[in-house]
Amino acid sequence: MREYDPSKAAELHEDIHSHVPSEPALRVKALESLLVEKEMLDPAAMDAWIEIYRDKVGPKVGARVVARAWNDPDFKARLLVDGTAGIKELGIDGHAVGHLKVVENTERVHNLVVCTLCSCYPHAVLGMSPAWYKKAAYRSRAVREPRSVLREFGVDLPEDVAVEVWDSTAELRYLVLPQRPRGTDGWDDSALAKIVTRDSMIGVERALRVAAAGG
Repeated sequence: MREYDPSKAAELHEDIHSHVPSEPALRVKALESLLVEKEMLDPAAMDAWIEIYRDKVGPKVGARVVARAWNDPDFKARLLVDGTAGIKELGIDGHAVGHLKVVENTERVHNLVVCTLCSCYPHAVLGMSPAWYKKAAYRSRAVREPRSVLREFGVDLPEDVAVEVWDSTAELRYLVLPQRPRGTDGWDDSALAKIVTRDSMIGVERALRVAAAGG
């Protein structure tokens, strides 16, 4: 009989549980299974909606726009003049981007997007808005004390970097064009898009992480 090793057993136990989905994920799966069983939900329709929000509506779409702008100066210039026309060049159209303005982060300027009246948001390029974007605290404080709000997101800007706050409306939505990180020269659009985050396109993130395998 093999000798019992408590440390090995604990390690094995931890490894097994690391592969178990989180409690909210398990609840969602249980609810989905119940609805399918009662024929109240079509699994194929569910998969189709997940695919749409994963690949066609969401931050991946906006990241593709940013990556193209980083690699194509002419496209970037057109995008900054008319965001809606710019994204249409990439075949992107849809909800809440009929009037889209793209604002660029630079060494001296950082842009932050908010909607003080409700939660207007460019869904076609960023997908569903995060819960904090809709909260009254963010909507009011982002305008009154943007630097404090940014610090709470981990963005501590030097005093010589100006903060521009853009207030979205039902008629006009905004997308932040982040600065291209150093060390990404020669990367293609696909590799660049992988490092662009939703938060960077809202403006609550500034320094993008460059993975070693990205290029």
